[in-house]
Amino acid sequence: MSTVRLTRVVAFSAAHRYHRPEWSAERNREVFGACANEHGHGHRYECAVTVAGTPHPETSMVMDLGAFDRVLQQEISDRLDHRHLNHDVPEFAFGKEVPTVEALAVHIWNRIAPHLPEGVRLEQVRVHEEPHLYAEYDGAE
Repeated sequence: MSTVRLTRVVAFSAAHRYHRPEWSAERNREVFGACANEHGHGHRYECAVTVAGTPHPETSMVMDLGAFDRVLQQEISDRLDHRHLNHDVPEFAFGKEVPTVEALAVHIWNRIAPHLPEGVRLEQVRVHEEPHLYAEYDGAE
């Protein structure tokens, strides 16, 4: 049987601020614009996670949907929904990675990939920060 892709979309709301503490306020504003505002700003993100594999001969599923949903709940919703990314996610603390939509796509990939069952591979993580802005990551280096 051929490879089939399965995608689930998860929505979450989070705030963030683009800021490098080693830079001056002027440099932060110059590079990050309004995204450097002191109190940050929020988005309603949509994250599409695509896995791929050969459907099981008895169930016709690439992956048990309940198990897939549990991974997404644990690694996206529980960790990111209604959070301030700079304050609540250690990887995005001030002085570490700036929580851009690109960095968020890679972060989510790294959180989900280890939890997939054997024979199922993560194909893509797409994070929409707003309707006309998104980042995609497929794990390629």
